Amino acid sequence: MRTSFTKRFTKNRFLSGLAATGVAALILTGCAADATETATESDAAVVAEETVAVSLILKNLTNAFFVAMEAGAKEKAAEIGVDLTVGAAKEEGDDQGQIDLIEAAIAQGQAGILITPMSTNVNAAITKAREAGLFVIALDSPTEPADIVSSTFATDNCLAGEAIGEWAAGKLDGEKAIIAQLVIFDDRVVPVDFCRANGFLMGMGIDVPVLEEMDSAATTGNYTTGTGGEYEIVCLEATGANEEGGRSGIERCLAANPDINVVYTINEPTAFGANVALEAAGKVIGEDVFVVSVDGGLAGVTAVKAGQIQATAQQYPLRMASFGIEAIYKIANGGEPPANTSANGLFFDTGVALCTDDPQDSVVAADQETADYCIENAWG
Repeated sequence: MRTSFTKRFTKNRFLSGLAATGVAALILTGCAADATETATESDAAVVAEETVAVSLILKNLTNAFFVAMEAGAKEKAAEIGVDLTVGAAKEEGDDQGQIDLIEAAIAQGQAGILITPMSTNVNAAITKAREAGLFVIALDSPTEPADIVSSTFATDNCLAGEAIGEWAAGKLDGEKAIIAQLVIFDDRVVPVDFCRANGFLMGMGIDVPVLEEMDSAATTGNYTTGTGGEYEIVCLEATGANEEGGRSGIERCLAANPDINVVYTINEPTAFGANVALEAAGKVIGEDVFVVSVDGGLAGVTAVKAGQIQATAQQYPLRMASFGIEAIYKIANGGEPPANTSANGLFFDTGVALCTDDPQDSVVAADQETADYCIENAWG
């Protein structure tokens, strides 16, 4: 029997955690009983009215996922009166761009930073910010190690990967899995990258000796989820998490083995690019090959409804950014940091759902929802 590397959680658990930690609302209390109490209340009001400056530092400003984060942060900042600065790296892999933005936030004496860290290469700059007194919240995925930041608001990316792996194994129903993996990088450690990719393999019931290493799984063997069967990992291609990278990556994979029948993609733009190459090679998506992904943007879940992606794990980036803005505002006004709600206790879990119109009994890592449901709850 397969043992999952992450415990299960119930749907909407993040909401109960939110209520418990008070992140959803800043409650200011005070009463005027005597002169001392009145003065204390007045002082508290002055503190609450001071401007709280926060930087949102993203990987880029073109990917719809990060555009949605920006929108969520701006909406909440305007609502509660946070002075928000938004910046991003030039492209995937631009560690220095994020480091420069962290340095700017420190120099400006801001209260905190929300960041989708490019890689472990920005860890030193994050540590410097915290030493300078900034509260730093990672969004989208826990950092490596998790305690580099003050707190994290994220999807359980390992769980998201596990859900699509369970789906793929169930759909294959004992057929040999000939797998292509399209990841972001092949030259650096990025938690969202290894967690989704290795989570996918583990969801299929493939042993992954080292979660943080992208190539630690054996290239051939047996998967055990569902009916189980043989597997072969044909390729592990870096794509930059974009359409062009997806297209060129799957072309290289097909050159290595034209019989690929399962394509894991780091995100939906990568899947769109891969589909172009698959169809050019004469593959019928949904019949000859199953494409699975993670993100759950509007374009992605619309592709699920159209049969171009068979299953994708939906995240909620607006929620991450909105909660993060509120958390820093609360802390800057004397409140407590948010408590972690994830199964492993390392971050505040903002939820995940598996979007598919072909549910499989093998999926236990997340609730399966229809494409229509996911379209109604999509970002982008």
